[in-house]
Amino acid sequence: MADPIPPGDAAALLESVLGPLLDDFSSSFERGLKLLEACPDAVMGAEAREAMRHRLLEARAQLRAARALRAAAPSPMALEMATITPWHELLVEVWSLSAALRAAGISV
Repeated sequence: MADPIPPGDAAALLESVLGPLLDDFSSSFERGLKLLEACPDAVMGAEAREAMRHRLLEARAQLRAARALRAAAPSPMALEMATITPWHELLVEVWSLSAALRAAGISV
């Protein structure tokens, strides 16, 4: 059996993986909000845009809360997959919206 990772190394490993992932989510959520501003009804209807905007704003607030909790924790803290999975699904929606806008000839 492999030796366990020393606590300091484990913390550094966790941060090296989770930090950039959270940054990517944040950037994607902001990009999604910008894409929605430029999105015409022909690409996505107003109701669908509003629903996606709501999910992006909610995810952004959740992400900020998760970062605040991690920063306040006395020891390194990971996030559960149940927390990250909906963010990833929303990120894929943002990619799809971006592709749909490009296909419609709209660059943002």
